[in-house]
Amino acid sequence: MADERRTADCGCKGIRTCLICEENDGKQHLLNTTQRIHCDFTYDPESKLAVPDGVGQSFPFPGVFLWENFVSEDEERELVAEMDQEMWRESQSGRWKQDFGPKVNFKKRRVRLGGFSGLPAVSQKLVERMTKEPLLAGFRPVEQCNLDYNPKRGSAIDPHLDDSWLWGEHLVTINLLSDTVVTMSLDEGWGEMDQVEVRVAVNLPRRCLIVLYGEARHHWKHAIHRKDIQSRRVCSTFRELSAEFLEGGEQEKLGLELLDIASGFKGVPISN
Repeated sequence: MADERRTADCGCKGIRTCLICEENDGKQHLLNTTQRIHCDFTYDPESKLAVPDGVGQSFPFPGVFLWENFVSEDEERELVAEMDQEMWRESQSGRWKQDFGPKVNFKKRRVRLGGFSGLPAVSQKLVERMTKEPLLAGFRPVEQCNLDYNPKRGSAIDPHLDDSWLWGEHLVTINLLSDTVVTMSLDEGWGEMDQVEVRVAVNLPRRCLIVLYGEARHHWKHAIHRKDIQSRRVCSTFRELSAEFLEGGEQEKLGLELLDIASGFKGVPISN
């Protein structure tokens, strides 16, 4: 069903690539063109430490919250079935996407409602559940982005920091259909490792929820590398508003309108 309900072509632009445009247009994958010295660590959710894969010392890694088995197997099937009833649209780096949120021009810092009709109905119980966690007690998402990753397309997402002008403190993602790894990285290094790239692998079990906040949200880039997509992976990422769009902020009025629409849970994916 997912293969049928999608648009037709590669969605890569600029330096981004997937297996489709690499094969058809001769483009070279970005990670194959840059070789950097790096130190690798793995995040331990019990101790909340980044533990070295080889030599080196562990260090505290704040700003990551993992909730295993956030959804059940039955709920996972329901969620993916609901997504596959809608059109998947090509995005960058071999991903497919479905957007439920306002139209945003981040360069010009402009937001408009566009075709935003709210978050999808199936997400209402998920939001109610996640906000029972004290960390997310005040979490009020106004955007949901569903992404489909597939190894046949070479799906990935390059290291990046999410916007913090419009989007708030917590990035919340539900991981479905397969285990994967989110790679956190610092280009400029860390502590005594200031001359190398530092990477911390955070293992994401199937059906878990992950929250990035604090240092992990604002300081460390995050990525999903092509090698860590072994089978189809679907995820839903929820974003909240920044202080500028909340009570007392310069764009409070627009923020209240977005919150009102989002919380109706009557949304359909917006078209580009």
